[in-house]
Amino acid sequence: MSGAGLALVDLSKHFGGVIATDRLTWQIAAGELHALIGPNGAGKTTLLSQLSGELSPDAGRILFDGRDITALSADRRTLLGIGRSFQGTSLFAEFSVLDNVRLAVQARAGHSFRFWRAARQDAALNQAAFAQLREAGLDHRAQATAGSLSHGEQRQLDLAMALVGRPRLLLLDEPMAGLGAEESLAMVARLKALKGRHSIVLVEHDMTAVFELADRITVLVYGRAIATGTPADIRANAEVRAAYLGEAPPAGERHAGA
Repeated sequence: MSGAGLALVDLSKHFGGVIATDRLTWQIAAGELHALIGPNGAGKTTLLSQLSGELSPDAGRILFDGRDITALSADRRTLLGIGRSFQGTSLFAEFSVLDNVRLAVQARAGHSFRFWRAARQDAALNQAAFAQLREAGLDHRAQATAGSLSHGEQRQLDLAMALVGRPRLLLLDEPMAGLGAEESLAMVARLKALKGRHSIVLVEHDMTAVFELADRITVLVYGRAIATGTPADIRANAEVRAAYLGEAPPAGERHAGA
């Protein structure tokens, strides 16, 4: 198991009068795939941005593998082994698939971008980039331009770039967004293959994928965790079923006056 544990202690983030993260205390174990679910505006993406270092919390602490990383920049966190994908792919459309991943490898290693032509001939960079494409299932499209990829393939490329450097913690923001049924099944299979090799925080609206993949699930509402547990625990939670899974609880479980 190559993942690392993560812990949050009283983490808080406000945007004016809006509470995005509300004194959140939460942790995941090394090698765990932990899913975050909740309605739009629950604070899921804001939380990922604080974990990756793109946003600074207003209060609280973030501990990664026992180390306080609250004040570290996104670049420093990447070097420690935290990788992130995004809701919307951010690719160089005119570059090849391999070029996009190679750039991510260079950025991860702190290489200069001034000698791009020479970098394309760098065997070590090419080998590292191909390895991530293979892991994401996209090595057969290495020479295609990123702009020519289907939406599903772009999500695979985004995953390949997040995997650069074999991060110990992966932050995945809706990797199934916009995928068709077959593409979603393929992405679920790829994420299953990553389980245990990385600690993974998964934000995802596809509940079928969440319940198939997650070791544990946390439900966020207005930045606060209202439930955390195994998929079976979350399915058995009447409030969560009614509010987020589209299932009415049995009559005996309904709150009085509901």
